[in-house]
Amino acid sequence: MADIKAADVMKLRKITGAGMMDCKKALAESNGDFDGAIEVLRKRGQKMAAKRADRESTEGAAIAVVNQDSTKGVSIVLGCETDFVGKNESFVALANQIAEIALSVSTKEELLAADFGGVSVADKLVEQTGVIGEKLEINAFSKVEAPFVGSYIHAGNKIATLVGLSGAADGAEVVAKDVAMQAAAMNPIALNEEGVDASVIEKEIEIAKDQLRAEGKPEAMLDNIAKGKIKRFFKDNTLVNQDFIKDGKQSVAQYVKTIGDIEVVAFTRVALG
Repeated sequence: MADIKAADVMKLRKITGAGMMDCKKALAESNGDFDGAIEVLRKRGQKMAAKRADRESTEGAAIAVVNQDSTKGVSIVLGCETDFVGKNESFVALANQIAEIALSVSTKEELLAADFGGVSVADKLVEQTGVIGEKLEINAFSKVEAPFVGSYIHAGNKIATLVGLSGAADGAEVVAKDVAMQAAAMNPIALNEEGVDASVIEKEIEIAKDQLRAEGKPEAMLDNIAKGKIKRFFKDNTLVNQDFIKDGKQSVAQYVKTIGDIEVVAFTRVALG
């Protein structure tokens, strides 16, 4: 049997995150071969992943990161099975590492195929399934590119948002973060009226008309009254038209204008569950 050195056990643990005894066993199984031990742990992860494939990964960590020049941001949800694992520092660190990799890709599929220390992100997730003992997967992936991009992560990594502004004026960092916080708290369905799907508008109009009929309003008046209700729907549910949560006397769009001729051009919101 190969002589298993403590330094090799520590090195394997640092790379894989596996426990000391698991690393020692893997090295023993591979007769001290370091690469072989990594493969042992990977195969263990594959078996664990297969066993837990039907589990729900509704807990985890929502992460948003922005590149150095604040022109590109990405948000992901790394899902796991329990809140206990989702709050673990090493799990959150893994989610952040994957989010940083995500800055260089365009889709979730590209992210899963991207390199993570010599293996794909997909293989890394399988490996870590074996280490952690829970199903891990990328549950959400979104990206924003704009002249200025800001981000916000809600306490506990439950929600992560990105906001793109049309310019990088003085104060853009504060404004973008404020609007990103707004998106996290108020969960708008679209950026503006144009972003609301026609089917959603039609459904809201029908709901409004049904309510008005129940109130005894004449049929001839329904269309005009319903239009007013739709305007209110847009105000409540589209980001730029919502009342700004830090100052209800102005809309989000009006708040953004306080730093110049700037507009919100994009936003994304990802959350656990």
